[in-house]
Amino acid sequence: MRHARSGKKLGRDSAHRKALYSNLAGALIEHGRIKTTVTKAKAVKPLAEQMITLGRRGDLHARRQATAFLRSRDVVHKLFADVAPLFKDRPGGYTRIVKLGPRPGDAAEMAYLELVDEEYVATQREERTPEPAAVAVEEPVVEEEAVDEEPEAEAETAEPEAEAEGEEPKADDESK
Repeated sequence: MRHARSGKKLGRDSAHRKALYSNLAGALIEHGRIKTTVTKAKAVKPLAEQMITLGRRGDLHARRQATAFLRSRDVVHKLFADVAPLFKDRPGGYTRIVKLGPRPGDAAEMAYLELVDEEYVATQREERTPEPAAVAVEEPVVEEEAVDEEPEAEAETAEPEAEAEGEEPKADDESK
């Protein structure tokens, strides 16, 4: 019995499973989002995040470790040059699993495994969120501060000028 044993076997021997994980993680790094079964996505997610952490380190040893796992210099180069800099300030959680529902052929639960801050995902997010709502939240704060500061500054500067010219400040206020 497999009591308290970690990881899924996925119906494969160890070499086939290792190759599957390597190929799925490489495809995720290369494309930013892959469609796979939920079980495979859950199995590959920690390995893909570990590769991104190696990319964030950026040293030669990390590059060699990533090459040993991913087995593709092109994918490793993209990981270190393009993907890892996106997550330089993020402490973890580089990927997400979005469930899609059953596959038509065999009813296997399907999911997207995607990078969180990938440009493709960011553009999709921008298309979904309305721009005026985001701008409306930020503008009133700036306008209120500007409105509060400007009348005080104008009132302070207007009074000394009026006194210097010999005019009464009340006359200017009544004309407005």
